[in-house]
Amino acid sequence: MLPQKQAEEAIVSNFNETENEATTKEEEKDADSSMFSVKSLLWHGGSAWDAWFSCASNQVAQVLLTLPYSFSQLGMLSGILFQVFYGLVGSWTAYLISVLYIEYRSRKEKENVSFKNHVIQWFEVLDGLLGPYWKAAGLAFNCTFLLFGSVIQLIACASNIYYINDRLDKRTWTYIFGACCATTVFIPSFHNYRIWSFLGLGMTTYTAWYLTIAALIHGQVEGVSHSAPAKLVLYFTGATNILYTFGGHAVTVEIMHAMWKPQKFKYIYLLATLYVFTLTIPSAAAVYWAFGDQLLNHSNAFSLLPKTGFRDAAVILMLIHQFITFGFACTPLYFVWEKVIGLHDTRSICLRALARLPVVIPIWFLAIIFPFFGPINSAVGALLVSFTVYIIPAMAHMLTYRKASARQNAAEKPPSFLPSWTAMYVFNSFIVIWVLVVGFGFGGWASMSNFVKQVDTFGLFAKCYQCKSPSPSSAQHH
Repeated sequence: MLPQKQAEEAIVSNFNETENEATTKEEEKDADSSMFSVKSLLWHGGSAWDAWFSCASNQVAQVLLTLPYSFSQLGMLSGILFQVFYGLVGSWTAYLISVLYIEYRSRKEKENVSFKNHVIQWFEVLDGLLGPYWKAAGLAFNCTFLLFGSVIQLIACASNIYYINDRLDKRTWTYIFGACCATTVFIPSFHNYRIWSFLGLGMTTYTAWYLTIAALIHGQVEGVSHSAPAKLVLYFTGATNILYTFGGHAVTVEIMHAMWKPQKFKYIYLLATLYVFTLTIPSAAAVYWAFGDQLLNHSNAFSLLPKTGFRDAAVILMLIHQFITFGFACTPLYFVWEKVIGLHDTRSICLRALARLPVVIPIWFLAIIFPFFGPINSAVGALLVSFTVYIIPAMAHMLTYRKASARQNAAEKPPSFLPSWTAMYVFNSFIVIWVLVVGFGFGGWASMSNFVKQVDTFGLFAKCYQCKSPSPSSAQHH
């Protein structure tokens, strides 16, 4: 412990490159030597596998339960095509984020800056490469997206537990889960999510295959109809929910920074997305095939499946996974808050946990005000994810490498399957225009129309949203 402490103190006092390299080597050595210890096995992860589990686990949580609802708005063919399209485009923009992170880090390390006790975040990458206006935009979109992402997890927890125990209303469950999720303040960083990511992915895998098999065994309901796509508003609301599904990038930089070798991240997000396809496409297609238009009034797929031990198990696993995803979404917010109040490099876990509590309270409050997560997914997708995940990374990449000198000295050259800078520019421009028009434009209009209707129908602070079977009056808003 003593030599390590001396090394750390030396780095804090003197930012020179030799010590910076020594620190990295020391970290890797520590990682190798403690590879077989229990703490390392469960707690201290930084490998490419850890990053893969984090990305895959973070991509699908409660969205699994709303995708059949999206299919009932889009229809089967559009539902599958949008998933594949946004999954691949999302993987591309995650790749761009990783390239920009490596560019930023290599430039800073040439200036002898050490990141020993500092987690690099996306807004800092934008600031370092493009200046303060980009930093402000990145910070605003990312933080708002993560805030509402955390809110959605809390609402979904209350919505899911209600299917097992309806003696308490959903609002009371939200109070209870808010208190449980507040314990994530004790998890220091993404290094420490190894066991959680692994468990989280196992849980969503079980839930996805439970939904698929249960829907197929149940068979089609009597007089099932598949009328989608029927209305433009519903079509674009569903499309935007899928855009949201593959938008887990708000934590990409933090996951990369937790790796021993961030350069290996490049294709990890794509590999995670391909695995996620095996969960989202079969489950959404099977549930939509079985229940058809009934899903238009049931944004949570659990509400239509019969109560069995398997369903209860899926609900409980989903709840635990939502707790994990809440931690994923909140951790970058904790980092930002720590940097604002000057406690980011503090070693004391208890002090940091205490400082993080003010982040959890507004999330808790918002979950009680807006208790409907299906429409919120679409609104967040259109207004926040479209910029955070697709538009800002594509534009930032184009602007960072707009000069010939920047392209010549780039830390990462264009990938082998798209070897020219021109081709990258064309593809990035297409992403910006498509997402601006279809995601933000049409999607924003549709999801906000739907969202306002939900508020009008059920009111804010609803005690128990969509608890009874839908009456004719509550079905009219679709």
